[in-house]
Amino acid sequence: MGKRDELIEKYAKDLREKCGMEPDMDLLRKVTIGCGPAIYNDDASTVAASDTEELNRIKENFLMKKLGLPDSESLMGGIQEVIRIYGRENRNKYRAVVYYMLTKHFSKESAYG
Repeated sequence: MGKRDELIEKYAKDLREKCGMEPDMDLLRKVTIGCGPAIYNDDASTVAASDTEELNRIKENFLMKKLGLPDSESLMGGIQEVIRIYGRENRNKYRAVVYYMLTKHFSKESAYG
């Protein structure tokens, strides 16, 4: 099993154990691949949930550009809901897991064809 497959399994485990959801493995794989090389970098692979600038980047670069959502207050509300589900006390919030949950939250699975 390659490094990316190991990470996908780790993300699936987080979704099951920390978020209480059974992941769609095909979608999780596509979201993980979409994160590119960031998944291999310790800093870039996680989301700093208390960093407003980072949350704004997720809103602009992922929700608006990748998923094609229009700018609205509901975008930041969705990000906050995903962080709440993931658990604010969980120190490591993996970017691929957050993006996966946002994709499901906004029902934008079609963005990953």
